[in-house]
Amino acid sequence: MEQLRSDAANADQVAYWNGSAGERWASHQTAQDVAFIPVTELLIAHAAPQPGERVIDVGCGCGDTSVAFARRVGASGHVLGVDISQQMLARARAVAPAGLPVEFVLADATAYPFPEGVADLLVSRFGVMFFAEPARSFANLRKGLRRGGRLTFICWRGPRENPWLMVPLQAVYRHVPRLPPVGPEDPGPFAFAAPERVERILREAGFTDIRVAPHDLALDVAAGGGLEAAVRSAVEIGPAHRALEDAAPETRAAAVAAVRHDLAPFAKDDGVWLGGAVWIVSATAP
Repeated sequence: MEQLRSDAANADQVAYWNGSAGERWASHQTAQDVAFIPVTELLIAHAAPQPGERVIDVGCGCGDTSVAFARRVGASGHVLGVDISQQMLARARAVAPAGLPVEFVLADATAYPFPEGVADLLVSRFGVMFFAEPARSFANLRKGLRRGGRLTFICWRGPRENPWLMVPLQAVYRHVPRLPPVGPEDPGPFAFAAPERVERILREAGFTDIRVAPHDLALDVAAGGGLEAAVRSAVEIGPAHRALEDAAPETRAAAVAAVRHDLAPFAKDDGVWLGGAVWIVSATAP
């Protein structure tokens, strides 16, 4: 079995993404990639990969973004997809088209010995908010960039600005207790919601020319599969799933019905469209 070189501070995240969470996300890979098409297109547009460039994709998950960047850098370029989840990387390797200049490595980006000064571009789609000590993690990532190398990643803004996630979670909360509160700087999907924190972390990691810009999106949480697909996705991965983990069958059934009820007004044809709010973050390695 492939061995993961990880930093002790990230042990909880390593355990989480190599347990049932990694399995669930890998099993939902196709639908998630479709739902996040607007995010991937936004990331590529701002990162502007060029033919022949070398790219590091952090928290690459099931490989969708790595493949997208590999298509753009072409045969003379190279993409290294990095993730801590065995299950998600197995999926990435299974679905990546043959012949593309992409490889995947099981690694904690805080501890992985990236070849120094080689990459032109460091990117991530929602993969960098889970570090326990992010300034140290980004400092290690910066070592992999050449002088003048670019960093571009996308992360979520605050929960209240992301109804695609909060509408089903609030429906579930009518039937089960709320999840324990998460501190604003604890690892998690909203750990980079405060732009001033993002800027501070990148400055401490040695980056310059830091820019954090807001962008609003419409996301089809059904991924074209209709209302029932949106309901399944909401209750099988993410915070609504975690809130329901210990629920009795009858409670879970009532919560699922509530999610269906609250998502129904957003259904149109085969889509269920809700708003998403992200930061587009860019910086330079001096």
